[in-house]
Amino acid sequence: MRRGDAGPSSVAERILLLLEAVAGREEPATLAELTAAMGLAKATVHRLASLLVELRYLERTPDGKRYAVGARFAGAAAGALRSTLAWGPRRAVLRELVSRLNETCNITALDGGELVYLDRVESEWPLQIRLSVGSHVPLHCTASGKLFLAMSSAKIVRDLLSAGELPRHTPKTLVTPRDLQAALAQIRRDGFGTDDEEFIEGMTAVAVPIFSRSRTMIATVAVHGPKSRLPLSLALAHIPALREAANKLGAVLDGG
Repeated sequence: MRRGDAGPSSVAERILLLLEAVAGREEPATLAELTAAMGLAKATVHRLASLLVELRYLERTPDGKRYAVGARFAGAAAGALRSTLAWGPRRAVLRELVSRLNETCNITALDGGELVYLDRVESEWPLQIRLSVGSHVPLHCTASGKLFLAMSSAKIVRDLLSAGELPRHTPKTLVTPRDLQAALAQIRRDGFGTDDEEFIEGMTAVAVPIFSRSRTMIATVAVHGPKSRLPLSLALAHIPALREAANKLGAVLDGG
């Protein structure tokens, strides 16, 4: 990111590179880390970061020592993914996947503290569970949401669990911090997320990560359907096909 000793010259370029520096990290960044990445004076980076915090493009961690992606930046990123020029190739991959699995498949991404549906292709079954593009759903009780949590920093999970028990959507929703932490540990080991009637009664889902070229998780691809037609055992059998599609989508979404 360095542009020589002087660093990036224009204010606009500095702001964009600062946002890029924060978004590209797995953990929130300290001011010193951002200063080193930008190649600018500490006071300059602090001034820009403070402005972005005020505008909600960045946010400070509770201890005030680090900077993370803010809700406004997360929302803009989700919108960019929805309207990307890769819509055609992305939709083609989803259609191919649906034709193989004969069930509805979707792509999701983080949008602040929720999950947003970026794209979906429905199967031809008359019985459907419809979650339209742009819909927001919780993290703690969905296959993709739990996958994002499992791959996120410990701080993000702690923030979610800080209020105690989580909202219950069905009798199977994991609502206690202990139960959710155990589930996230299993997802980290498995590399995929599941939803066995935790969000909507009678619905199952399995999600796998979509990675960028730098191996950063940028989205998920998932299959879901009525449990009467798609029991969890059958959904799990679709993981190889989901991972194949995820590799293709990673190249599409990351400009490859």
